[in-house]
Amino acid sequence: MSAQVGMSVTHRRYVPHSHAHYGGDLVDGAYGLGMFGDVATELCVRTDGDEGLFAGYSEVTFAAAVQAGDVIEATATLVRVGTRSREMEFEARVVCRAAPDRGPSAADVLDPPLVVTRARGTVVVPA
Repeated sequence: MSAQVGMSVTHRRYVPHSHAHYGGDLVDGAYGLGMFGDVATELCVRTDGDEGLFAGYSEVTFAAAVQAGDVIEATATLVRVGTRSREMEFEARVVCRAAPDRGPSAADVLDPPLVVTRARGTVVVPA
């Protein structure tokens, strides 16, 4: 296994209505950050054979709202490899969104996807 700049991992997930905390079926911004932790973990397993530990974010930008009924994907891309640290860029995008105005189970594929969160963070792996 070898950590190489440019490697990436993407996960997709349906956002259930039970995760909506605010009016308009809005979901808190931490939902995307939780997904970033999951893709960072898989990327560390693939590059270093270990889940690693998240050290922190150097920046986080919430660009749009996540809503219950969305299908969201999160990607982690390795941008810097240190001796034990791995710096990653993250992006979360809504790829499908509920369309309740057309019916209770209607939804649309978003093309292009809607970017909802971007971040940059560092994980640490064992030597």
